[in-house]
Amino acid sequence: MKQVTLIDHPLIQHKLTLMRQTDTSTAKFRNLLREIGILLAYEVTRDLPLKYVEIKTPLSPMSAPMLAAEKKMVVVSIMRAGQGILDGILELMPSARVGHIGLYRDPTTLMAIEYYFKMPHDIEHRDVLIVDPMLATGNSAVAAVDRLKELNPLSIKFLCLLAAPEGIAHFHEQHPDVPIYTAAIDEYLDEHGYIIPGLGDAGDRLYGTK
Repeated sequence: MKQVTLIDHPLIQHKLTLMRQTDTSTAKFRNLLREIGILLAYEVTRDLPLKYVEIKTPLSPMSAPMLAAEKKMVVVSIMRAGQGILDGILELMPSARVGHIGLYRDPTTLMAIEYYFKMPHDIEHRDVLIVDPMLATGNSAVAAVDRLKELNPLSIKFLCLLAAPEGIAHFHEQHPDVPIYTAAIDEYLDEHGYIIPGLGDAGDRLYGTK
């Protein structure tokens, strides 16, 4: 699919299978999501800009690559389930700036309703990575990108664990310029807007709620 990158690394796929299983405990689910967050972040940051600095090794001076400090990424978590991926990303990139957007899905209309929004003050000078485990109907993802675009960041990417074809289509109808990175594209949405076969409600499984 155009503008969709499927991250099919064997370690990610193995851990995702463990997360899908009904008998996976809350603690194990949480740890697996953190681990997958690290692996997904490795893939989605391949194009981060580098600069060269002069250093000295024990044997010789050299010009060596480092991340361009002025290009620190902002990772935006769609609360609450996005926190599980965020935790893994911050292990890999502890200096990244973090934003939060609170959205919940109306059980009748399935539309996203915002209840919280907090971003770094200089986001217009930074690249944004929005994270949420599920791209189901796509309504929350679209609402998050709508709000972020109001702040004019340099770029936006969307990272999820699972995506449904319906969610991808809806998202790119609204935001064809924003690339999606996902570990799996599942079969379809059921009548309640859940991804099939999916893994259930990611937030509930992450925090042990119903």
